[in-house]
Amino acid sequence: MTVMSRPNLLLLDEHTAALDSRNAEMIMDLTLRFAADYRLTVMMITHNMTHALEAGNRLLMMDGGEIILDIDAAEKAKLSTRDIVQRFKDNK
Repeated sequence: MTVMSRPNLLLLDEHTAALDSRNAEMIMDLTLRFAADYRLTVMMITHNMTHALEAGNRLLMMDGGEIILDIDAAEKAKLSTRDIVQRFKDNK
């Protein structure tokens, strides 16, 4: 019998970048459901600020390989995509 490993961490790098908006939303829904069902920690790299705000309990923003923003779930829930873009500009 073959036993497959069950990872605890899922790394995603722009996994919706080349998709149209309908398919991108479908993939995001599947990603969130998969993470919840299998109790996975997910690290998602995205340039889509809507996805960054809607998914997860923490948001890290990087510039030039350095973390310039680290926002927890409570603070993130109060922000819009416009707020995130402005914070990026302010911290650059």
